[in-house]
Amino acid sequence: MRLPRDVGGEDLAKQLRKYGYQVVRQTGGHMQLVSTAKGKPHRITIPRHKPLRVGTLNGILR
Repeated sequence: MRLPRDVGGEDLAKQLRKYGYQVVRQTGGHMQLVSTAKGKPHRITIPRHKPLRVGTLNGILR
């Protein structure tokens, strides 16, 4: 599957909220989201700039 080339950090965070992630903190140009799936917290950090590089987006989605 090809990843879109014009996704920004805010757009990605909005999509991840649909899957149960919540923004827990924002510092400078980054935001941290956390989800408690299967009883364990899963934390990811997303840069807030637009657009995200394909490698960065791929690393976040893994």
